[in-house]
Amino acid sequence: MGRDGAIDLARSALIWLAGEPEALGAFLGASGLDPAALRARVEDPEFLGFVLDFLLGDEAMLLAFCGQTGTAPAAPARARALLPGGDLPNWT
Repeated sequence: MGRDGAIDLARSALIWLAGEPEALGAFLGASGLDPAALRARVEDPEFLGFVLDFLLGDEAMLLAFCGQTGTAPAAPARARALLPGGDLPNWT
């Protein structure tokens, strides 16, 4: 997977979140964005990295996304590593 593939996967994750009201509410709360601001940042690779961070932070949500979209469970972590900030260690 290259950077374009990582961006596509992150956009897919965002679209999936938008279809999951509870997860979307948690994401909006964590990001501090309203829906209009979220739409404005969909092209921002740094923001898309945050989308993947959010998804990777909850194993049940990650597995639900992967199961519903046919995505390999390891793919979001690989994609995250290709986006800005993805090379930094996660200490949480």
